[in-house]
Amino acid sequence: MKILFLCNKSPYPPKEGGPMAMNAIISGLAEAGNQVKVLALNTNKYFTRPEEIPASYKKATNIEFVYADLSIKPFQALKNLFSSKSYHVERFVTDPIKNKIIEILNAGDFDIVQLELLYMTPYIPVIKEYSNARIILRSHNIEHLIWERLTRQTKSPLKKFYLSHLTRKLKNYELSVLNDYDGIATISDKDAGFFLKNGCKVPLKHIPFGVAISDYEVTKTDVEPTSLFHLGAMNWPPNEEGIKWFLDEVWMKIHGKFPQLKFYLAGRMMPQWLLDLEMPSVEILGEVDDAQEFILSKAIMVVPLFSGSGIRIKIIEGMALGKTIISTTVGAEGLNYTNGKDILIADTADEFVRKVGKAIESHKFCEEMGANARLLIETHHNNKTIIKNLESFYHSILEK
Repeated sequence: MKILFLCNKSPYPPKEGGPMAMNAIISGLAEAGNQVKVLALNTNKYFTRPEEIPASYKKATNIEFVYADLSIKPFQALKNLFSSKSYHVERFVTDPIKNKIIEILNAGDFDIVQLELLYMTPYIPVIKEYSNARIILRSHNIEHLIWERLTRQTKSPLKKFYLSHLTRKLKNYELSVLNDYDGIATISDKDAGFFLKNGCKVPLKHIPFGVAISDYEVTKTDVEPTSLFHLGAMNWPPNEEGIKWFLDEVWMKIHGKFPQLKFYLAGRMMPQWLLDLEMPSVEILGEVDDAQEFILSKAIMVVPLFSGSGIRIKIIEGMALGKTIISTTVGAEGLNYTNGKDILIADTADEFVRKVGKAIESHKFCEEMGANARLLIETHHNNKTIIKNLESFYHSILEK
């Protein structure tokens, strides 16, 4: 098959959730013998230097870029208050993107055009005009649910009003285009259920995030036993929100009971308030060179999320590397987990403290939990199996 991917950011380098999810599918399909082509947005929020992408990756994906300025423009944001259009989506609509899509579609025929995330859907009319390809939405999240949860957590009345307004329009848009695709591949089963309940009539399939199992070697050496860690991009609002809650409400309670523990925060785009943070036994590392090496060097992963949708890629990475993970119910959404067996669920400060205590008091418990977590990934998130299921879904769409 010939497949064109339209990505809201570069799938390479795969160092955070969105790019990792895109890259797993793109690389998996290419390795399975399909001809793939990638058009990715390069933005002020997430910029990739094309010259730093390996030649082998360029050859396998035929990746090209087009620039988009996603900065918030006060006049346009104010003007949008009086429009029915979603400002979240409108920022991704530009003539350079449209013209590049037309250029690519004119240069070759494709069987599938896959839209990576909702924000590429405004180009559906262009795709239909210039191609006979089937259009698939790869839904990483239910976008408006992320913003609904963030809005609920916001304390400022003015900011809450504005976010509520933006979220309502994003929801209207997201649900209005549900049946404009030829098919939808959701990253979580829960998201698939949501779409079905809200009027989705096009073919829909749950295609989870997968990893190449052989790339994740579990090692037990050089682990700092008295360590908690979090790894995630801090320019994603749910991550920053969750970490702020954890530091404000949980960390000093943990530190009081277990003063030997250290908490390491890693990830790109650390906000200034975290870089300036001075809390006992908390180390702000910023972006790390090797995510796997960092994960393997620490003992317990914490993922305190209270907003978001889809599936947490870093949890899957941590599980694949045999780590004990403590997360919230929201953070663990999309995983076929068993609380207390392959992950620990904590939704309050006191629950986090108890679960941390349970994890550090028994090395054997952590080893068993890590082994169960690894088994869950091998069973449900093996990328080779996932790619076969996605190819089958494509074929079913093409045969209609």
